Amino acid sequence: MQKFKIYFKTILIPVLIGGIVGILISGSMDYNYLEKPFLSPPSILFPIVWTILYILMGISYGILKEKKLIDPETKLIYYLQLFVNAMWSIIFFIFKWRFFAFLWIILLDILVIIMINKFYNKDKLAGLLQIPYLIWILFATYLNLAFYLLNG
Repeated sequence: MQKFKIYFKTILIPVLIGGIVGILISGSMDYNYLEKPFLSPPSILFPIVWTILYILMGISYGILKEKKLIDPETKLIYYLQLFVNAMWSIIFFIFKWRFFAFLWIILLDILVIIMINKFYNKDKLAGLLQIPYLIWILFATYLNLAFYLLNG
């Protein structure tokens, strides 16, 4: 039962944060009205992919928590990247600060690389489960820059 509680909480937190951000930005979403760069996915794909990524994020953190491998630095980088992730959507969609959002997502890229390294050094699976997240946000970095360049 203890294991279930750990994973329930560690998965719930990122999924809940993602859901709250989704609700906050829902009235400001202009993705379908922007000129789209090459390889832009359909808008329906984003909530599906993000839900999967948030679940993987929670599982990774849960692995470390279950094995008592969370130290203050690991906890800080995990929650910091989660905060930066959440704020990106607000910056990009609500404020429509596309160039600042691009700089912000580069910060997220760096934080996720650091997080993966920390997780991997503690538990290989916990680190490897974050590779899809890194790939997705690197793709999002490309999209962010392209949206800025195409839409001003």
